[in-house]
Amino acid sequence: MQLRTEQLAAHLQRGLKPLYLVHGDEALLAQEVADAIRGAARAAGFDERKVFSVSGAHFDWSGVLGAAQEMSLFAERRLIEIRIPGGKPGKEGSDALQRYAERLPEDVLTIVQLPRLDGQQLKSAWFGALDSAGVSVRVEPVERAALPAWIAQRLAQQGQRVAGGEAGQRTLAFFADCVEGNLLAAHQEVQKLGLLHPPGELSFEQVESAVLNVARYDVFKLGEAVLGGRLPRALRMLDGLRAEGEAAVRVHWTLAEDIRALKHVKDAVAGGKPLPMALREARIWGPREKLFERAVPLLSAAQLDGLLSAASICDGLVKGLKHPDWPLEPWDALRQLMLSLLQPLARPEVAAPLALQA
Repeated sequence: MQLRTEQLAAHLQRGLKPLYLVHGDEALLAQEVADAIRGAARAAGFDERKVFSVSGAHFDWSGVLGAAQEMSLFAERRLIEIRIPGGKPGKEGSDALQRYAERLPEDVLTIVQLPRLDGQQLKSAWFGALDSAGVSVRVEPVERAALPAWIAQRLAQQGQRVAGGEAGQRTLAFFADCVEGNLLAAHQEVQKLGLLHPPGELSFEQVESAVLNVARYDVFKLGEAVLGGRLPRALRMLDGLRAEGEAAVRVHWTLAEDIRALKHVKDAVAGGKPLPMALREARIWGPREKLFERAVPLLSAAQLDGLLSAASICDGLVKGLKHPDWPLEPWDALRQLMLSLLQPLARPEVAAPLALQA
């Protein structure tokens, strides 16, 4: 049985299953999910707790199997936690987890915690056994588009809110920009507002003066912002990556790979292949598929040839070479390359500012 995080509270009110598998990379949400299960377990009388952390290939799984079967000296009901930070239990662990799932006694509740699992792991025999024995909760990250609503909900939990209408949306957008990619810090900033101000409506000035810029950016999300024609977001992310000490070479590689993929898809479509087939051949899928479907028709073959040439020049610049028509500073060169790609992709609301940037 699989649940989303927002479904867990209602599920726990109806009663506990013998096993919960929690997986995902969002540390704050994974911790909250585990805490909610622990709280429900304590309320149900699971007073004794044992924690096992699988530290490597030589972990002794016999202790885990024995813990589930041994008689408790201190309580009738026990909570056992199995933490697998590497996400791969190995062959011995896989066999052990399957045996464990088959022999769950009534007086034991188990929480298995893992990082984000890939498609192969989700289809594994050990995952299937654990999922069949109880409930699996997949902890999804909060993407930038959903972050303002998430912040508003967290503020509401402590009796606070922003103004209605456009003013409130501006406040939430500012807040989201400051904490993007760092959900734990976002949670802490919300709590800070709860300490600084009483319940009720928060002004933009109150949020602006209290919330720190603790955003963390992903170089691959930068590519998504560029392909989506999101100029302010792309510029903010580029500056953020630079401030965080990201390697200019890695940022260039991401932009150049997107340009090469766009060129490959464009040539395939010009050769008569349907766009969906061209995208599959270029291994473009998921959220990037929609971005490419939008971007490819907006770019001409001549523009892509020019972008490939620009990416080649920029490659030399980020590695220490010089070019008479380009900035000497690698990050300035990356900005120029990014704006060159953004110009034909920019959304109407940012087309005019982009013309000034270029």
